[in-house]
Amino acid sequence: MAPTSKVLYASEPTLDVGEFRRVLVESGLGETRPVDDEARLKAMLGNANLVLTARLDVDGRPLLGVARGVTDFSWVCYISELAVSASAQGLGIGKGLMDEARRQLGTSVAISLISMPDAVGFYERIGMKRMPDAFWFSRQH
Repeated sequence: MAPTSKVLYASEPTLDVGEFRRVLVESGLGETRPVDDEARLKAMLGNANLVLTARLDVDGRPLLGVARGVTDFSWVCYISELAVSASAQGLGIGKGLMDEARRQLGTSVAISLISMPDAVGFYERIGMKRMPDAFWFSRQH
């Protein structure tokens, strides 16, 4: 990223599925997401009611990261993905997306997520509290 470039954070409910797929793959989440199932990726985006993006403020506005969540905008928001392209990792993009989520949701809405094992330290560094009790029914496909 160029030193004078600015990152723009925004709500982008009609995010292009190809851009979403690219960031999932480049972030490493492509190994755990259905990146080869375009219909499912479209449904994931279409049924999320919080889609936040981080884009570089240059020609073409390349997508650097995505936060996708489901929320009632009143009590809680579940972040399904926080994905940042590998080339932009370590630049504060993930924290910026989480800060934007907090800004848009307000202080009365809690944010929860399930971390990938190698990202636990990131969430702790940005101030999220680790919760000891979580429960899960696995997907069958």
